[in-house]
Amino acid sequence: MLQELVMVNQNLGNKNAKKVEWILRIGIFGTFLGHGVFALLGKQSWIPYFTSIGFSESTALTLLPLIGSIDILVALFALIKPIRIVLIWATFWAVVTALIRPISGEPIWDFVERTANWAAPLALLYLRELPKNLKEFFR
Repeated sequence: MLQELVMVNQNLGNKNAKKVEWILRIGIFGTFLGHGVFALLGKQSWIPYFTSIGFSESTALTLLPLIGSIDILVALFALIKPIRIVLIWATFWAVVTALIRPISGEPIWDFVERTANWAAPLALLYLRELPKNLKEFFR
């Protein structure tokens, strides 16, 4: 899969690869900005996701603004300067938040429906190439 993405990137050429990169950046921005704002607003329907893994409702309400702030930072980094460590976090966090749905008792399709939430940052990470050393995590 990685080799195919690299080949696609090379075949697209720089001009088209930049367009694809911007489409992914905008998609990641929208996803994380929207989720961040919902979290800052304390979206009540998300509380059961926390309680299903052992957090109290009051802890969930305390964590939501922190999570929302981080999501908004991820959104801004994805749009303005998509460094690899942020894309890795975005991929990881999107998988976790998608998986929490079936873990909390929702159908597996709620996970499947959110595939683009983690696939977009992963695709952008591959377009920018995986980090080969610690220094490259921050480029």
